[in-house]
Parts: sequence; C-alpha cells; structure tokens
Amino acid sequence: MALLEARNLSKHFGGLAAISGLDLDVFDDEILGLIGPNGAGKTTLFNVISGFYPPTSGRVIFQGEDITGLRPDQIVQKGLGRTFQASTLFTKSTVFDNVFIGFHKNYESGILKQFLHTAVARKEEEAIKQKVVEILEFMGLASLKDQLAGDLPHGHQRAVGICVALAVNPKLLLLDEPVTGMNPQETLTTMNLIRQIRDQGTAIIVVEHDMRAVMGICDRIVVLNYGKKIAEGLPKEIRENKDVIEAYLGREEA
Repeated sequence: MALLEARNLSKHFGGLAAISGLDLDVFDDEILGLIGPNGAGKTTLFNVISGFYPPTSGRVIFQGEDITGLRPDQIVQKGLGRTFQASTLFTKSTVFDNVFIGFHKNYESGILKQFLHTAVARKEEEAIKQKVVEILEFMGLASLKDQLAGDLPHGHQRAVGICVALAVNPKLLLLDEPVTGMNPQETLTTMNLIRQIRDQGTAIIVVEHDMRAVMGICDRIVVLNYGKKIAEGLPKEIRENKDVIEAYLGREEA
C-alpha cells in the first residue's frame, strides 16, 4: 500500500483547472520528484495535499486514512511536513528559535503547566531544545543557531525551512524548491542531506526546477503539464521521454 495516494484529484480556480484528474502514489522511503513548467500545478498539488486548499474533487489518502478536507494543522499531526517556495521563517527570531517554534505541536504538557513553568514542562522543554540542536547539527547549521534568520543568505534560509519541517517528525516531507538560490556546493550538500532524510525513514516529494538535482536524487519522477500527469518513471526514462522534452526539458535547453 502506498504511503500517500491521490485519487482523481482536481482543483479548480474559477474556470481554471490547476489540477485535473490526477492520480499519484508515494511509497515509503522514496524520493519522488515532481517537475513541470511554471503553472503546471505542482505547488497547487502540495497545497491540496497539505490542506491549504480543499480539492474540487477527488481524495487524498495518507497512511491508509482519508485526510481530504482536514485542516493543515490536523494533517501535520498525522505526520506530513512541508516547506514553501517563499520563506516562512520568523526573520527577527534566531535560527534556534525558528526550529524550536516548529516543535509547538509536540508539546504534551498542557498550556497551564507551560505557563506555570512546572517541572514537567521544564523537562519537556529541555528535551525539545536538545532535539532542535540535533536537527541543526544534522543540517550543518549548528554554528548559526544564534543568528537572526532574516540575516542569513537565501540558501541558508532554505535549509532552516527544512529544519522547521523536520521538527514535526514527518513520515512524508514535501519540499518545494529546496535548492533554489543555492550555489553549486550548497546544492550538492542539500542533495546529500535530502538523501539522508530519506534513509532515516522519511519519504519525500521534491518540487524543483534544478534538473541536475532532480535527476541526481529522485527514485521516481512525475511530470505535470497544465495540471495533468503526462509522464511517470525512473529519471532515465523521464530524461528520454519525448513528451517531457517537448513540454518541459526542451525549454530548459533553449
């Protein structure tokens, strides 16, 4: 059984079909690439899966449970994390605090205990702070933990966004253009980290325009065009697919 299933999924904005009759499967421990021209429906699909948009029709099933129509916070609780094209960081807060805030759904002690700063709440807070440090060390950002997020270069802000998404301990992680704005070395480092996240048991869907990154890290690739799936397969198969070349890859070469 697939970890995530989208069945006959559509999303219309007025008379525009951003997604049309889409079927999609994501399996445990795989990196699935989602590519296509601008306006193909990739980010809209992320927004529907993660609950930011309700679908016009169709269903989203996650870990065997129908999550269609659930709120974003409810879907996060199910184990689905994501990043966004635009930065969603608190720019006036430190890197550490941004990731710490990402753990707010994990608090088990009640609000009153947190407010009163009881021994239970303090113990839980210290455990979460340790997890923040572990995530930052894993992502190679520990040395930046006290810097303001807004002062970081764009590439580092993208990496912090991934840290925040990891704070929900996701079973499935949606990465929207994770290497955009990064230099070649940062891109390579991030690609390796994405592989490591997958190797630790988190399935990943990557939306990315950097074809070298997509072809280098993805196990399978799905290609969208005008909201419809036009191809699906291994990176080598997608690279040689005539419909994909005409709709998308050929434009990259022009």
